[in-house]
Amino acid sequence: MHRTSGILLHPTSLPGPYGIGDLGHSARRFVDFLAAAGQGLWQMLPLGPTGYGESPYQCTSAFAGNPLLISPELLLERGWLDPEELDPPDFSSDQVDFHAVIPWKRALIARAVHAFQEHASESDRGDYLLFRRAHADWLDDFALYHALKVHHGHRPWTEWRADLARREPEALARWSKAHARELDAQRLIQYFFYTQWSGLRAYANSRGVRLIGDMPIFVAHDSSEVWTHREWFQLDEAGHPTVIAGVPPDYFSATGQRWGNPLYDWPKVAADGYSFWVQRLRRVLELVDLVRIDHFRGFAGYWEIPATEETAVNGRWMPGPGMALFDALRATLGEGLPLIAEDLGVITEDVEALRDGLELPGMAILQFGFEDTEGGFGRSSFLPHNHRSSLAVYTGTHDNNTLLGWWALRDPTTRHNAMLYLNSDGSEIHWDFIRSALGSVAALALFPMQDVLGLGAEACMNRPGTSEGNWLWRYREDMLTDDAAERLRVLSRIYGRLPYPG
Repeated sequence: MHRTSGILLHPTSLPGPYGIGDLGHSARRFVDFLAAAGQGLWQMLPLGPTGYGESPYQCTSAFAGNPLLISPELLLERGWLDPEELDPPDFSSDQVDFHAVIPWKRALIARAVHAFQEHASESDRGDYLLFRRAHADWLDDFALYHALKVHHGHRPWTEWRADLARREPEALARWSKAHARELDAQRLIQYFFYTQWSGLRAYANSRGVRLIGDMPIFVAHDSSEVWTHREWFQLDEAGHPTVIAGVPPDYFSATGQRWGNPLYDWPKVAADGYSFWVQRLRRVLELVDLVRIDHFRGFAGYWEIPATEETAVNGRWMPGPGMALFDALRATLGEGLPLIAEDLGVITEDVEALRDGLELPGMAILQFGFEDTEGGFGRSSFLPHNHRSSLAVYTGTHDNNTLLGWWALRDPTTRHNAMLYLNSDGSEIHWDFIRSALGSVAALALFPMQDVLGLGAEACMNRPGTSEGNWLWRYREDMLTDDAAERLRVLSRIYGRLPYPG
């Protein structure tokens, strides 16, 4: 990896009149901002269709794209919507109101699907057929899962009609035949997403911007993959998890984090040649150039929580698949896996050995560097003078407070240490942190868009341990100023991070 930097921004946070950021013209304008600012990376959160709480880390598929990211403008340009249909309600420009956006956008996309089914050209139908063939290994299962989910009032698959929940072949065949047009609609929605995404990625790459995706280690229980392949997960006869994922008490919560995802039955996944993981990584690399693997430490050892426990306190460490999984990935996808290991939390020698054996960059969070004072200030591995080149340094992540929000809550000693370390008077602490990240020896430096814009706690993307009020933040178009782009470009040039041409 050459030395470069970039911005962390989920596409839902992009501006626009349709209530939620999408893959249309505002996404390209953001790419233009990155290019003007000398940034070579755009990192985002998982791109799948969201389930409970609209968390991108609880997707209903590991392969499908989120329909809410489909651009109405681009559907109009393809002739699948009429201009009069693009008259949205008065949505908020600062936050996503999912309760209002979801039904409006679903209805809009349904009209586009109908228009395609009735009036698409032979060329478009041929392109759609090629898409279906190329993605047949997941698309049909997802289309059936999602159509059934809609049919059952969006309830989890464990609450569907029993023969359909159990995937009895005759029941599925009868239902599929009776609802063929609905299944085609779900496949078409994914065609819209993938077509728009391919255009965005090509545009970003043409401007010297590489995309970083995010792949959670675990999948949601209410997902196409768990319904389709129950044998890969630790479930009871009714399909409910017997043990679930999370982490023990940590920085974010005194009772740990009880994520609720089902845990893999790793011996059975291994017996299948890790086919799910090979397929999963292959597909995500069709969308992005690099992949951050969330909770990388879970491959060495993961926290197993009995499903009956209300918190994550009473769990136990269990061995993960280790290098065997990555050997299978490399055997199929090549030696140089383009991955970033999210190695935060309880990191032990086996985690470090797995990361370093794969020659993957880990992560360092600058905010943590000024809080981790065990043994005296300055010893934290998160501080720039302790960085290594094989590293991605962040001012913060989607799980952190914004820098200004974090700074407002710091005690005088922490503030004093930070200002002394950064040679700062504290008046523009967010830029001081950005400069420190850019100056690190770490190969990659990334910062949330909120930190570039100097926004406070009101712009937090996620507050771990809370179930409401997350994933809502959006920026306004007028916030992307030439001054901010120039300032970022100058600093990136000084520290040798301007992207290579091309």
